[in-house]
Amino acid sequence: MERNGMIIRLATRDDVAAIAALHSEDDLGGHGDTTAPEALDDYLRAFAQIEANPAVFLHVVETGGEVVATFQLTLMRVMTGRGALHLDVEAVRTASRMQGQGIGSVMMEHAIGFARERGCKSVKLTSNLKRTDAHRFYERLGFEKTHAGFKLKL
Repeated sequence: MERNGMIIRLATRDDVAAIAALHSEDDLGGHGDTTAPEALDDYLRAFAQIEANPAVFLHVVETGGEVVATFQLTLMRVMTGRGALHLDVEAVRTASRMQGQGIGSVMMEHAIGFARERGCKSVKLTSNLKRTDAHRFYERLGFEKTHAGFKLKL
């Protein structure tokens, strides 16, 4: 799909290093992502599992032939709501130097359209409490803070 000079497509194995590089720019998330060559096999194994899962869709955004953003969509069927289908948006990241150029809006519009096409009842995402700018962005798009999230690091 192309929008505003940006191409949104499913990621390929060839994109893995670029995706890792995007996530390695994020100091706030505390995920320990890195561009160190010895870590590439970890990312490639993760990609293989993601690609093999028919409910998970890892996307990249290209502009000028360069991967500048990524996001992951997961379809989740639940027993509540009479077996409702929901879309979970995770691992959203835009290159630091490209932020503020509308890429995030294009990604979220794509995610919302993806969910609507599949009959999802909601689009869900989580965002680090420290990302207040991101929270304002999501609220401008119509997302509401409706639940408290909890995490247990293992």
